[in-house]
Amino acid sequence: MSRLPRRQRGVALIMVLLAAALATALAGGMMSRQSLMIERASHHLGQQQARSLALGAEVFAKQTLYRDWEEDRNENAFVDHPTEFWAQYAATLPVASGVVEVQVNDRQGLLNLNGIVNPEGQVNILAKERFVRLLEVLEVTSLKVEQVIDWIDANEEPSGAYGAEDGTYLSLDPPYRAANRYFVDVSELRLLGPMTVEDYAALAPNVTALPPGAEGLNINMAPLAVLRSFHPEITEAKAESLIEAREAEPFANVTDFLARDELAALGLTQDGLSVRTSFFDVATQVSVADRTYKLVSSLYRGDDGKLSVISRDAGEDTIITKERVTAEE
Repeated sequence: MSRLPRRQRGVALIMVLLAAALATALAGGMMSRQSLMIERASHHLGQQQARSLALGAEVFAKQTLYRDWEEDRNENAFVDHPTEFWAQYAATLPVASGVVEVQVNDRQGLLNLNGIVNPEGQVNILAKERFVRLLEVLEVTSLKVEQVIDWIDANEEPSGAYGAEDGTYLSLDPPYRAANRYFVDVSELRLLGPMTVEDYAALAPNVTALPPGAEGLNINMAPLAVLRSFHPEITEAKAESLIEAREAEPFANVTDFLARDELAALGLTQDGLSVRTSFFDVATQVSVADRTYKLVSSLYRGDDGKLSVISRDAGEDTIITKERVTAEE
């Protein structure tokens, strides 16, 4: 058999080497894509597992709040207060390869932004006055109550000199419009410019966004600044005294609260006040296999004690803030 010329043998060798290199590259690419697909599938599976655990923790919280309602029913005293277990602690639930932490937060001890405008579109004067005083107590100056009213009401007329409708927001970069509906989340306040980061940080922990017809503000859960918003003569010292009193013995009803020496001479009414909570946030943090998944579920507890989910929000920042105890304790 005749041999190929030396030049042709060299070309053939190069072709063989190129083919081998191409095959190696193709195999490497396939392996890389396969590895990426496996990694994506693993990540998706991990997220689904974490979400399932978070939803399980949500069920645990619902059961806890239902048992709380049953205890109140048996005692014929529907009162929610800061010394109850669910209000004091975050539960730690050990799971395979990780841990689930769940915390229940009261939402009814805060001023309801949506209570400032009633379903008929009229301003609730009492709620408005409380909000104005809250801004004063917190020394928030970059937000006015008129902006909140205009964010909610359906008309396009600014509410006085401090009001803000579409014309104000369309001039911003980027432009947007007033919502002309109730707040869905407190974070919408950041759209009511020019609200500063500092003012938002001070105000946000004291307000909430509940349905406009939500039951009254729970005086047993109200923070100091919210208590001071009830009347201009409620000083910091008086508010601290009220908090100390309810820690020693929670208020069984609003009448007992208003009869306190700190309040008796102020002429306050029971309007918009309560000792019960129907709205809660359940904050869950799942840490499994080097992954962290966070979920905040908003719940409503009806008069029959049954819990229903209003909304769920994933991706919240630090959400477990209370002392942790294991569920077995």
